[in-house]
Amino acid sequence: MANLFPVGELPEEQNDDRSENIAFGRSWRFDYEAGEFVVTPSGKVASFEGTNAWMEWCKKALQTERYRHLIYSRSYGQEFNELIRSGLPRAAIEMEIQRITTETLEMDPRTASVDSFTYKWLNDSCYFTCIISNIHEETIELQGRVVNS
Repeated sequence: MANLFPVGELPEEQNDDRSENIAFGRSWRFDYEAGEFVVTPSGKVASFEGTNAWMEWCKKALQTERYRHLIYSRSYGQEFNELIRSGLPRAAIEMEIQRITTETLEMDPRTASVDSFTYKWLNDSCYFTCIISNIHEETIELQGRVVNS
């Protein structure tokens, strides 16, 4: 019978760094102003790889309304709907923007942190900027907006 209290050396710690197993993959380039995919001169849809693919995912997630499109999972996208019209004071709306943005972006295992929010109000719209970091410690500044719809 095996000893319930074994004596001896402990096994060496195994490297539990899951970030090495997370692929950044590829993403199609999208022109948000034109509302169309970017096409190469040969007629193919242009793509991003690595950090740029992650950055494109972040932009798209913040522009997609959660629960609106059946193609996306229920955890994809943001819930900025009705936020401006909620009657909450601006400080509370800014806190909600930070919470929703952080939850939206940190759903992706490539995202390590979402920090340094700044806000600018213009009429009934709130424009915000935040700094996001990925698991490779690369950071980018991301801009978004919440408008009265």
